[in-house]
Amino acid sequence: MMRPGTKQYVVARPLYSEESFSEEHEKVYRHRKTITDHIRQYFRCNTKRAKTAALSLLPVIGWMKIYRINEWLLSDIVSGVSTGLVAVLQGLAYCLLASLPPWYGLFTAFFPVVTYFFLGTSRHISVGPFPVLCLMIGSIVTRLVPDEGSPANITGFENLTRDEQRVLVASSVTFTVGVMQLAMGILQVGFVVMYLSDTLVSGFTTAAAIHILVSQLKFVLGLTVPGISGPLAIIYTLEIIFNKITSSNVCDVVISLVIMVVVFIVKELNDRFKSKLPVPIPVEVIMTVIACGVSYAFDFKTRYGIDVVGHIPKGYEPPVAPNLPILQETAVEAFPMAIVGFAVAFSVAKVYSIKHDYTIDGNQELIAFGVSNIFGASFRSFVASTALSRSAVQESTGGKTQVAGLLSALIVMIVTLAIGFLLDPLPKSVLGAVVIINLKGMIMQAREIPYLWKRDKPDCAVWCVTCLASILLGLDLGLAVGLGVELICVVLRVQFPRCSVLANIKGTDIYKDRKDYVHIYEPEGVKIFRIPSPIFFANMDFFRNKLIEALGFIPLRVLRKRNKALRKIKKLLKKGDLQWTSKGFLNTSCGTINDSEDESNVEDLDQPTDFNDLPACIDWDAELPANIIIPRIEIHSLVLDFAAVSFLDISAVNGLKTLLKELIRVEVEVYIVACDPYVLEKLHHCCFFDDEVHPSMFFLTLHDAVLHILEKHPAHAEKEHNYEKIITTVTVHHPNRSLRIRDKNGPETESKL
Repeated sequence: MMRPGTKQYVVARPLYSEESFSEEHEKVYRHRKTITDHIRQYFRCNTKRAKTAALSLLPVIGWMKIYRINEWLLSDIVSGVSTGLVAVLQGLAYCLLASLPPWYGLFTAFFPVVTYFFLGTSRHISVGPFPVLCLMIGSIVTRLVPDEGSPANITGFENLTRDEQRVLVASSVTFTVGVMQLAMGILQVGFVVMYLSDTLVSGFTTAAAIHILVSQLKFVLGLTVPGISGPLAIIYTLEIIFNKITSSNVCDVVISLVIMVVVFIVKELNDRFKSKLPVPIPVEVIMTVIACGVSYAFDFKTRYGIDVVGHIPKGYEPPVAPNLPILQETAVEAFPMAIVGFAVAFSVAKVYSIKHDYTIDGNQELIAFGVSNIFGASFRSFVASTALSRSAVQESTGGKTQVAGLLSALIVMIVTLAIGFLLDPLPKSVLGAVVIINLKGMIMQAREIPYLWKRDKPDCAVWCVTCLASILLGLDLGLAVGLGVELICVVLRVQFPRCSVLANIKGTDIYKDRKDYVHIYEPEGVKIFRIPSPIFFANMDFFRNKLIEALGFIPLRVLRKRNKALRKIKKLLKKGDLQWTSKGFLNTSCGTINDSEDESNVEDLDQPTDFNDLPACIDWDAELPANIIIPRIEIHSLVLDFAAVSFLDISAVNGLKTLLKELIRVEVEVYIVACDPYVLEKLHHCCFFDDEVHPSMFFLTLHDAVLHILEKHPAHAEKEHNYEKIITTVTVHHPNRSLRIRDKNGPETESKL
C-alpha cells in the first residue's frame, strides 16, 4: 500500500517460512515436458508449422511480401551499385591475403551473395570476402602449397599448376567451413557464438589486422616474400622484409603512399560530413580507376617493373568437387574459420537489425552462410562472411533489403563477364594500400586497453592475451588460446566469488554488506552470509572456507573437541573423579585424562553429541570440569542468503549437507533464505533432508528469517538498545489518519514515513 504523496510503502503480512507459505498459498500445477514430449513436438507437422518452416528457411518470402517498391527500390539500386563497386575492389584486394590470383575474389563477391539473398535474415549486411578469413585461408594455402618448394603430397594435385592447386585448397577448405556451419545451423547450436565475447573478438581482429598489415607490406614495397605459416610466422616474415627492404620498388612505394594519404583524407571527410553527403565518396574506386589509367598510360609494368593484376579471364569456371584429402588435412583449421566467420557476420547483422527494428535468427544465419559457402566453393570461391566497411556502405547509401546485395552481385558479374580486362594494368601495390588503409578501424581497437584496464581487468587480460597469442602463434591457435583464457576467467569469477557478511540497515527490511554502511544493526549471535554465485564442485571448498572464516570457528573441530570432552567427563564420572550436584559438576580429583589416552573410535567424534549417559546436558558456554577447555561459539544462528544461487550440482548438495550437519551438531541453527524454487526442488529430489536437516530451515526472505530468530531468542534481542531493534510486527495503515508502527517490544509510536 502506498501513502498518497509519498515514496514509501506499507506491507502487512505474516512471517513466512517456505513451508508456511506453501501451506497458505496453493501453487498452480504445471506439466513438465519430458524429452520425449519435446521430440514429439519437434517432429509434429501441421499446416501452420509447415508454413512457419518455409518462411524460416526462406526468409526472402517474408520481407518480399512487405517490399515497398516505390519507397525502397531506388534506394536499393543506389546502394547496390555503390556496394558493387566497393565489392569488386575488395574482392581483388582481399584475394591477395588468401594468396590466390586476384580474380577469384570476384567469385567470392558473387556466388555467396546470391545464395544469401534467399536464405539470410539480415537485410543490410554485405556478404563476401572478409580480410581475417582471407588471411586464415592464406595460411592454409601457403602451408600446403608454399611459394618455394614442392607442395604437400595430396592426391589430386597432379597435373595442376601452383595457382590451380591453391584454388583447389581454398575451395575445399571453404566447402568444409560451409558444411560445419550448415551442420551447426541444423542442430540449432547458433548459441556457440555467445562464447566469443566482444572483448575476445576485438583482440582477435586487432591481431588479424597486424597480420594483414604485415602480409601487404610486400605489395606496398614491391618485394618478393615467400608465404610463411605457423607460430612466429609474422616474426620470420618481418625479418625477411627488413633484410630485403633496400630492394624496394620506389614506384610501388610512392603509389602506395599517395593512395593511402588520399584515401585516408577522403574517408575522414566522409565521416565528418556524413550527415550532409547523400552518398559517401567512393574514394577507393576513384583512386583505383585513376591508378589503372596512369599505369596503362605510362606502362608501369614494363618501365618500372611493377607487379600488376594481369589478365583477368572472362566468365566463370565450371563447378569443381572438393578434394577429400584436403578436407581431412584441414578440418581442424576450418572449424575456427567457421566460428569466426559466423560470429563477425552475426555481430554486424545484430547491430543493423536493432537499428532498423527487425529480428534476425542466429541458426538461420548459420544455415545461410553454410549453404552460401558450400555453393560458392563449388565455383572456386573462398570463405565468405561480411566486411564491416562494405556493409557500412550498403547501409549508409540507403540499402533497405538484400535487393541491394543482389544488385551488388550483378555489378561484380558485369565486371567478371565484360569489363574485367580494364583492371589488367592495376598495380597490386594499389590493392595493398587499399587493404592497409581499411585496417584503421580494427587497429584503433587497441585504444580499448586503457578503458578495459580501468573497468574490468579480467576482460583486459582476455583482450591482451588473445591479441598477443594471435599475433605470435597464428590466428587459429590464438583464437583457441583466447577462448581458453576467457573461459578460465569465467570459471575463476564463479569459483572465487565475493562472499559477504550482511547486516540490517536500521529501520528497514534491507540487508547489505556490513563493510559498506555505517548505520547498521547486527543481531547478537546471528550471522548472515551471502553467496553470490552458483555452488558446484569447483567452488564448494571455497564457499566452505569463506563461511568458516566468517564464523570464526571450524564446526567439525569444535564438534570433535566436544565429543572428546564428553568421553573424558563420562570416564571421570565412572571413576568417581566427578560428581553431579544441583549446582553442576563437582571435581573431586585433580587427575585429568590426556588426549593420547582417548584416540579410539575417532570416527565417532564426528557424530552428534550424546548426553544419554549423563545426568544432565552440558552447557558448553559455562566453565567445564577437570580443566577441560572447549572453544566457545559466539553465534546461535546462521542465515545463508541463497538469492544468487541459481543451481547446485550433486557435489555441492552433498558438501552443503555435510556442512549444515556439522553446524547443527554444534548447536548452531541454520536458515536458508530466498532459495530458488528449482534449487529447492532439486534438494528434495536428492534426498537432502533427513532427521537433522529439515525443510523448516528455508524462509522466503532474509527479514522473515531474522524476525523468526529474534522471536525464538528473545533474551539476545532484549540485550540490544531500543534504537537498534528491528521492527517485528505488522505495520497498520489507517485511512485519513497518521501512520503508526507498533514495535513488538515497545510502545506504539507515530511514524514519519
